[in-house]
Amino acid sequence: MIVSNYLLTTSVLLVASATCSKINREQIVRQFNPHRNASSMDTPMQVGTGHMAFGADVTGLQTFLPFNILSDWCWHNSSLPTTPGQTEPSDFTGLNWFSHGRLVNYEQPNPAEADISQWMIGNPHRVNLGRVGLWFKGGDVSEDDLASKSQDLDLYTGIMSSSFWVNGHKVSVQTIAEPDSSTIAVKLESDALSSGDLGVFFDYPYMNATNKFEAPFVGNWDAVKNHTTSVKKSRSSAVITHNEDALTYYTTVNWEEQAAISDALPNSHRYVLQPKRSKTLSFTVTYSPQSEVHVRNYASIEQSSTAWWCDYWENGNFVDLTASGNSSAIELQRRIILSQYLLAVNSAGKWFPQESGLTDNGWYGKFHLEMYIFHSLHFLLWGHQDLLMRSLSHLYFDFLPTSYERAAKQGWDGAHWGKMSDPTGRSAPGEINSLLIWQQPHPLQFAEYLYRFNPSSRESLLHEWEEIVTATADFMASYAWWNASSGRYDLGPPMYTVAETTPPNSTRNPTFELAYWRFGLGLASQWKERLGKPVPAKWTHVMDNLAPLPHQSGAYALYEGALDTWTNPNITEDHPASLMINGWLPGPSIPGLNYSEEVFNKTVELTQQTWNFTYSFGWDFPLLAMTSARSMGDVEGAISWLLFDVFQFDDVGMPIGGSRVPTPYFPGSGSLLFAVAFLAGGWDGAPHSGPHFPTSWRAQVEGFHPML
Repeated sequence: MIVSNYLLTTSVLLVASATCSKINREQIVRQFNPHRNASSMDTPMQVGTGHMAFGADVTGLQTFLPFNILSDWCWHNSSLPTTPGQTEPSDFTGLNWFSHGRLVNYEQPNPAEADISQWMIGNPHRVNLGRVGLWFKGGDVSEDDLASKSQDLDLYTGIMSSSFWVNGHKVSVQTIAEPDSSTIAVKLESDALSSGDLGVFFDYPYMNATNKFEAPFVGNWDAVKNHTTSVKKSRSSAVITHNEDALTYYTTVNWEEQAAISDALPNSHRYVLQPKRSKTLSFTVTYSPQSEVHVRNYASIEQSSTAWWCDYWENGNFVDLTASGNSSAIELQRRIILSQYLLAVNSAGKWFPQESGLTDNGWYGKFHLEMYIFHSLHFLLWGHQDLLMRSLSHLYFDFLPTSYERAAKQGWDGAHWGKMSDPTGRSAPGEINSLLIWQQPHPLQFAEYLYRFNPSSRESLLHEWEEIVTATADFMASYAWWNASSGRYDLGPPMYTVAETTPPNSTRNPTFELAYWRFGLGLASQWKERLGKPVPAKWTHVMDNLAPLPHQSGAYALYEGALDTWTNPNITEDHPASLMINGWLPGPSIPGLNYSEEVFNKTVELTQQTWNFTYSFGWDFPLLAMTSARSMGDVEGAISWLLFDVFQFDDVGMPIGGSRVPTPYFPGSGSLLFAVAFLAGGWDGAPHSGPHFPTSWRAQVEGFHPML
C-alpha cells in the first residue's frame, strides 16, 4: 500500500527572532503583567522555568499561605505496607478481564491486594520541597495587619516584586527563579531587618500518599516526628538536610550580608535567618539531591532570569491581537501571554507534570500520557522546541522497556503505553488507567511534527524515532481484533473512550479512536516509506479493514451501538470526542476513513443541541475551536469557544479547573496555545494561508506554519 503524502508539507519553518521581529513583543508582554493587592486563597503568583516552580502569596514568599515549591526531579515513596503477601511491588498482580475469548491482565487494583494496590497508586508522589516565608518577631502578624500591599510580576524578566507596610516599616521583596536549577533568589529591603524585627524562615512538610488531590497546599505540616532535618552552618551559608523515609535532599541557603541562621525551632523543622545591622538581605535558596551545589548570588540570578525570559519571548513565535482594541481580542491576548508564561514555569521540565503542573499535587503528582500532547506539544508549535525536548528527548525512549513488557504480558505486540505514570515508567493501577487507549498514537504525532519542523535533520530523526514509531504501530495493529463475523477489525471491548464515562465491557469502535487509529497507522506507514522500508502487512491490513465510523440518527455516534449518544448525561456532559475527528484531526484527509461531511455536520448540529457544555472543561473548548475553524470555516465560532464562559482563566492566568478537576488545569492552557497556533499558521488544506482570526482584529503573527 502506498500512503498518500497528505501528512507532509513543504512549508519552511519561519523562526522569529529579536532582530527580525516587527512586533514590539516586550510592550505587549508587559501589558499583561499580573498585579495583586492581596493573596489569593486558591492560586499563587509563580516564578520558575520548568525545573522548579515557586508559588508565592502577596509578600512574594510563602509567609501566610504555604504555597508549594515543586520540582521535576524530587519524588518520595511512603513506607511499603506490612500486610503479609503485600510487602513488595512484585506482590501486585492486577486483575484479569475477559477479552475476545481470552483473559488479559490489566494493572488494576485487586481487592485481594488492596494495600499494595493503593500503595502503587499513590507512590511515588511528587515532593513539596519546602516553604520560605517572612519571619516577624513575636510571630503574631497576619496578612490583615499589612497595609498598602502591592505585588507585580514582570513577565518579560521573570522578576516578582512585592511591597507592603507593617508595624510602621515598609518591606520590599524581589523574588526570582534561576533558569537552570531549583534555585530562587530573594532580595529584602526594610528598616525592620536591621532592628531584628524581620527575618526569613525555612520550613518543611512531610509527604505521604493520603490524598489523590492536594490543592492548593501540598504536604503534612503537622507530622513533625515523621521526618528529620539538620543544619550545617558556615559564615555565609547553610545546608539543611531533609530526610523523609528513604528520601534525602538538601537546601543550600547562601546570603550576602552579615547574617546568622538558627537551629530548628522547638518541635518543628523551621529555621530562621536574620541579618545583623543591615537594612538589606539578599539570599539564594537551592534545592538539590546533592549536598554540594554551585552557589550563585542574587545579581547573577537576576541577570540570568532576565536573559532567559527575554530570549523566550523574542525568539519564539508570537501573536499580536492588540491592534484592534476589541475587548475579546484583548482577553484572548491576555490568556495567550499568561499561558505561555505559566506553561514555561510548570510544564517545561524533564518530566512533564500532571494537570496541576508544578502548582499543586493532583493525582499524587503523577503525569498522564494522554495529556502529554496538550501539556507539551505547544512548545514546538510556538518555536520552543528546546523546552519540548527536555521531556520528549527521553520520555518515550525511557518508557519503551516497560511498555514492551506491558504489551507482551497482555498478549499484544509492540509497546503498550501507560496512562498515569511516574519516572519509573510504571502505570498506576486503575480501571480507566489501564483501559484508556487514545494515548497510544500520540508518539506518532510528536514524531511527525518533529519531522515537519526540522527539515535539516529529517534523516537522523527518521532513524532516531524508528523504534518508537514501529513499536507504537505494532501495538495498535495487534490491539485491533479481527471480527470474523463482520470481516473487519474492532477496537474494544473492554476499553474506555476519551470521555472515560462509557461502560467498558460494551464500548466498541468509538468514532474518535477509530479515526485516530487510522491516522496514526497512516503516519507510521509513511515513516517506513521515508526510510525506504516496506510497510508491515499487518498495519496495512488493519488500516484497510478497520471498522467504519458508527452512525446514529444520521450522525457519528460516540461508539458503535451507543443509541443514547444524544440523551445520556454520562455522554452529553463529557468530552464531545466525535467532533475531534475534523478539527484536531484532519478527518477528510485520513486514508480509508469513511468520513462524510453531511454526517459530520449533523454530528455538530446534534452536539450543539444536546450537549451540556457547562460540564465541559479544559481542553474541550480549544478542540471545539479547531473543529469550528477546520470543518466549518467559522473563525468567529472558533474564537467564541476560546472565550466560552465556562473556560476561565484567573487574574494571574491560572486555568480554572472547576468542580471536576482541581485548579489549575493546565491542559486548558496548553490546548489554548495549540488552538491559537492552529489559527495563526493554518493547517494542511486550509482555504488560505496566513492567520485565521477575525479580519477586524488586524492580527499579526510571526513564526507559525501550517499544522496537520
